[in-house]
Amino acid sequence: MKTVRVAAAIICDSVKEKKKIYATAKGYGEFQGQWEFPGGKLEEGETSRQALKREIKEELDTEIEIFDLFDTVEYDYPHFHLSMDCFWCEVVSGGLVLKEAEAAKWFTREELDSVSWLPADISLIHKIKKEMQ
Repeated sequence: MKTVRVAAAIICDSVKEKKKIYATAKGYGEFQGQWEFPGGKLEEGETSRQALKREIKEELDTEIEIFDLFDTVEYDYPHFHLSMDCFWCEVVSGGLVLKEAEAAKWFTREELDSVSWLPADISLIHKIKKEMQ
């Protein structure tokens, strides 16, 4: 099975306090309308951090600061294996402009279960809740 390597940004209002987490709803494809943490595929020769900075600039017209690796999710979709490095991030500049997603929202801990998450992202939600205030 083909492995797809991606990097995802768990963008929070403050890495120290983590009261709100930013997520987007997929704007296209098989999983359109389901929620995910923004990011994307690593290109040839890129590190996860480099890919994440590039993808967030492309998808959201925003510069981020990348902090610690939170988790690496390994998930088998029907047609590929996903390996997703997930990092805590904060916005440095930019307005989180939606260029590909159909919706976006800042979620409190209590709101995280209110939407339908992509299968690979579901495993992160419980862990993220433990980190949020």
